[in-house]
Amino acid sequence: MDFFAHQDQARKKTKWLVFYFTLAVISMILLIYVVAIFASNYVGLNQRHHYYDDVLQARQFHYWDPKLFAGVAFGTLAVIFCGSAYKTMALSGGGGAVAESLGGRLVNSNTTDPDERKLLNVVEEMAIASGVPMPQVYVLSDEKAINAFAAGHSTGDAVVAVTYGAMKLLSRDELQGVIGHEFSHILNGDMRLNVRLIGILFGIFCIATIGRILLNARSSNSRDRNPLPLVGLLLLAIGSLGYFFGRLIQAAVSRQREFLADAASVQFTRNPSGLSGALQKIGGYGFGSQLISDHAPDAGHLFFGNGIFGSRFAPLATHPPLADRIHAIDSTWDGKFARVDMTEIREQIQKEAGKPRAFSFDGKMIILGGIMAGAATEKPTVVQPHSVLPNLGNPTPLHLRYAEALRDALPENVKTAAHEPLAAAAMIFALLLSANETERASQLDGIGKNFSSEVADKTRALFPDVVPISTRARLPLVNISLGALRQLTPEQYQQFSRTLQWLVQSDGQVELFEFVLQKIVRHHLAPKFTSARPAVVQFYTLKPLVPDCAVVLSALADAGGGDAAAAQNAFAVGAPYLRAPVGMEPALLPREQCAIEHLDAALDRLALAAPIIKKNLLEACARVVGADGVIQEAEAELLRAVADTLDCPMPPLGVAA
Repeated sequence: MDFFAHQDQARKKTKWLVFYFTLAVISMILLIYVVAIFASNYVGLNQRHHYYDDVLQARQFHYWDPKLFAGVAFGTLAVIFCGSAYKTMALSGGGGAVAESLGGRLVNSNTTDPDERKLLNVVEEMAIASGVPMPQVYVLSDEKAINAFAAGHSTGDAVVAVTYGAMKLLSRDELQGVIGHEFSHILNGDMRLNVRLIGILFGIFCIATIGRILLNARSSNSRDRNPLPLVGLLLLAIGSLGYFFGRLIQAAVSRQREFLADAASVQFTRNPSGLSGALQKIGGYGFGSQLISDHAPDAGHLFFGNGIFGSRFAPLATHPPLADRIHAIDSTWDGKFARVDMTEIREQIQKEAGKPRAFSFDGKMIILGGIMAGAATEKPTVVQPHSVLPNLGNPTPLHLRYAEALRDALPENVKTAAHEPLAAAAMIFALLLSANETERASQLDGIGKNFSSEVADKTRALFPDVVPISTRARLPLVNISLGALRQLTPEQYQQFSRTLQWLVQSDGQVELFEFVLQKIVRHHLAPKFTSARPAVVQFYTLKPLVPDCAVVLSALADAGGGDAAAAQNAFAVGAPYLRAPVGMEPALLPREQCAIEHLDAALDRLALAAPIIKKNLLEACARVVGADGVIQEAEAELLRAVADTLDCPMPPLGVAA
């Protein structure tokens, strides 16, 4: 299944989730109405007229009361909605809010702790290989169990979190398998659904909470027949039942995705022993994968392993049995869990840490060319246009090995800068500095005025090391730096954003790559620092978006640097792949109609399109930039940048063995 099919599947899962929870809510409304009818007919809410006695004497029972039903329905929906909204707002900070609610601690991107460094390196390699921005990394320091999760509304606010036990007890290969599993959830669009589940479950449980409050209510007059404790008891039972069924739905949604994520991790790393070893350690470890946090039940569907105590009851289990998951990965496993001794494991991991990592794979060597300009390489890597889309959301082991090699090949001071907030900002600026010394001096002066002299000095120092970095390595470098940029203060972010805009426009013209670089950075940082929220699908047909597609394709055709005839030919090659309705086929636009401001607005609208529309658009884009039969490195990175703004992570193109 390709990336876009996974996105469609995620949307369908959301619809079914809404349907099932709607049924649960309707059932709760009916049950609460029955309680309300019982109370109104038998419990004597009107003591003055002795309604209770009159009803008993008259033997009358009113089964239907439209006003009462409307009140019950409104009240129930209001409680669930307000509870869900409250929880959702509490998690509006994205994956970081989820991690912190579970006791997570943000790992410093420049940490010197060897275990934390290993964890960051693995996550960084996964991010480069998959084409997603570097997520922030958390450690649940109080959790001795072996577990992990990914959370967030989108790739822009995603986090990856591991327990202290996982960080300490898993080898690098095992940790890579676990992180690969979590990246599968990121790429498959599971994260937003997971956060919604937490909010809905909390809203339903609010009914039980109200019932508990009413159950404890007492009347000041002992002769009064106070119905509240009885009503509270019934509401507690109904709310708990609703929560139980919510947990059933939560577990069912989670279980069916775990096998898929396991398979994707093995496909990504091509190292089944890594993931299998992690699962076996959970089975042989005294603490298993169960978390001690009070919030673990609400987030049970997020975890790599079963994180909830007492959930061995099969229908409530959020994960398939460990044995089933291991056998699906490694059919040769003997079914026995070896006892995990922390001391022995730590000694083994420390020995492995000193061994150099090889980049050979299946007897083939990765061609590491073009990371640093001037390095001994073969001919520049070219990409066939038809091979672009299969890469989306489907990183391979070669991409992972390439990511390891790329990270190691970068200058040490550049890697250090990418992990520190202000230095990361300076590095982004350095990528945009002019090659002309006079213009560059003016740009550095502007950085000092718009941001700070410190950042200007850092930019000046980084420029000589940034210039030799090839085109194909620049976008991964930007993605790596995003994790550090999220640690800017709100004031620093405003300074950074303002300076970035000024720098892009400082020479009086905005090149296409400068524009997409700025848009990528803002796209992924906006959820952290502004009220902007991840895009939600609003367009399910291409018809209203044909003009926007024409702008994007025209801009790419013009960016090829050829004459008008070449641009027309490139556009004509790619446009049919949009599959526009008959009579609405787009035409090449004049340069002034596909300028940067038009392109910006078009990409914003296209980000709201359904996956199938994005798929056809990116296929058309690939055909436009590859109209001559191949996509050169600069064109490939431009295409990746456009895909990124549409929330379609694209692994490095042209990686080959």
